[in-house]
Amino acid sequence: MKPRTRNLNGYAFDPSLSLLIDTVDINTITYPIPWEDLQPGPIGEYLEVVDYDPTTKQLYQPVDLNGQFELVNNGLDPSESNPQFHQQMVYAAAMLTITNFEKALGRQLFWSTRLLQGGDQYEQYVPRLRMYPHAFRDANAYYSPEKKSILFGYFSASPHNVTLQMPGSLVFTCLSHDIIAHETTHAILDGLHREYIQPTNPDVLAFHEAFADIIALFQHFTFPEVLKHQISQTRGNLDDQNLLGQLAQQFGVAIGRYGSLRSAIGQYDEQGKWSPKKPDPSEYQEVIEPHHRGSILVAAVFEAFLTIYKRRIKDLLRIATSGTGIVPEGELHPDLVNRLAGEASKSAQHVLMMCIRAIDYCPPIDITFGDFLRAIITADADLADDDKYHYRLAFIEAFRRRGIYPSGLKSLSEESLRHSSPSHFSEATNRNIGILLDFLKQFRERLLYETEREKIFNLTRMYIRGSAHIVGLHKRLSEKFQATYEFEKLTGLAFNWSKFDMTTASARSNPSFEVQNLRVVSRAGPDGKHVNQIVFSLIQRMGVVIRDGKFVRYYDPRSEVKPQGGIEVQGGSTLIFDLDAEDMRLKYAISKPLFEPLPSDSRKIRQPSSRIMKQHHFQKHELPESISEFAQYFGIGCNNRFGHMFSLLHNH
Repeated sequence: MKPRTRNLNGYAFDPSLSLLIDTVDINTITYPIPWEDLQPGPIGEYLEVVDYDPTTKQLYQPVDLNGQFELVNNGLDPSESNPQFHQQMVYAAAMLTITNFEKALGRQLFWSTRLLQGGDQYEQYVPRLRMYPHAFRDANAYYSPEKKSILFGYFSASPHNVTLQMPGSLVFTCLSHDIIAHETTHAILDGLHREYIQPTNPDVLAFHEAFADIIALFQHFTFPEVLKHQISQTRGNLDDQNLLGQLAQQFGVAIGRYGSLRSAIGQYDEQGKWSPKKPDPSEYQEVIEPHHRGSILVAAVFEAFLTIYKRRIKDLLRIATSGTGIVPEGELHPDLVNRLAGEASKSAQHVLMMCIRAIDYCPPIDITFGDFLRAIITADADLADDDKYHYRLAFIEAFRRRGIYPSGLKSLSEESLRHSSPSHFSEATNRNIGILLDFLKQFRERLLYETEREKIFNLTRMYIRGSAHIVGLHKRLSEKFQATYEFEKLTGLAFNWSKFDMTTASARSNPSFEVQNLRVVSRAGPDGKHVNQIVFSLIQRMGVVIRDGKFVRYYDPRSEVKPQGGIEVQGGSTLIFDLDAEDMRLKYAISKPLFEPLPSDSRKIRQPSSRIMKQHHFQKHELPESISEFAQYFGIGCNNRFGHMFSLLHNH
């Protein structure tokens, strides 16, 4: 019988903390990774570590984690100078990140596919994400969606304060848990929502950065000894400066900062003095640069965590302080530290799961921070009926304090923020949705006991595109709903051209759209509640001609050269179906519409949605050069020297 986990040694943060007397005992930890059969590399189900250093033209010997010593000793001992340990470190931290996503999402993960030109297959399955621990010599690390790889750099330190780090010492980004987790999250998010690299509004690229930071930060709380140490150091007050709220300490110091690369709770000034961050609502209205804007979202999520944590420890502090709430001088009792650490760990784990689960409740394009808040509230309410610690209210308050509001709502109450279930359809639409539900239930039953990711991918593609024996989901949607205006209104997409001023030849056929991320979901909530769902996204592209800020006409980018004033835009909808036996229904349609809704009997030409007009204005008038440059690192526009990348460290 195979063991359940493979324990691997690694750094909790990065090697620099092992050189400080205060943190040397907590920086070496054991990563508990789900057991899998590994080839030297390591090469597993999700990851393939390839250790070639083009700077020295050296291919390092791959680590074999199945060796006798490695199995007994929890892998290799942490070492800055051993390339085989570097390979072990990137594998362990990346697998911890993958495991947290699978636990929250209730399904296996898939990397973003390779898009192909022509032929029967338009996308190619990618079995493994490649990781290069020593890919280049530079102060950077990035995920390449083109190469389906994460590339880590290394460089010589140039610290601002030489007492913090030795100048000229080598810094390896592949030895930082935070950088590995951050870049792995970029890769996972690209597999979940590949359109989140299009700068359609100021929040999109910032969300990619913020979400990756959130995952890296809250994984700190899965390290028990680190958590206890920091609870003891801060005397239970995690508002104070601490390691748990900081990212990439060694990297930050090495590039000339006083502290970490980024922090959720505070910052250093030019004199090296740390002070806590205070919410500034004007910041969200003014800041555009993706990393800076993303830090606003990270701070909001971390504040929600702190609020939850403080509510959970109120009774402990009352007992420990005889009701005064004032912790006396001196070290905290170890039993109190353990209890406080336990509550912090539970709070952080719940916040981490809430944020990851929310991804399935987000629109497939043009995401905003307000959309993410609605997704967090809706996803958590679906799984947790009892919110006795007011987790959801803590999120709402933290977002409100930073001026982050979803559009189109009259109230910021939990009931208003939760997405509503569509209803009041006509008999024909209800019948078609019922037929669709039967098809999705059949799909779920087919995949229920399948565990091989490639087989799941191929079966999913067959159920989307169809086969000789199966009418695919795409064709079913196109045929069943092309004459149903209700479904167009629900998704914000077009299934026929009857109300559009389209004159090109391709416009005489049905509108084209894509079905993405058809997934079977089975989740368990904190109180044991189970949710069984099918989730998929619809995305549609359309050409719109806008001149002098006014809509002129539509065009089909598939068959017409881009006219003057033309832009290609997208609409999308995430559809979530409940498949529980007693309540099978279309639960949510979370949409970013292409068009303004019209009465079904209207003869007017449908107009682009206000969102499209805002997108056009943003990209033409408000998109600053900093985002245009940053967007190149996401594979938008021309290639840069590294190809397509998600950069953790650029523009700091």
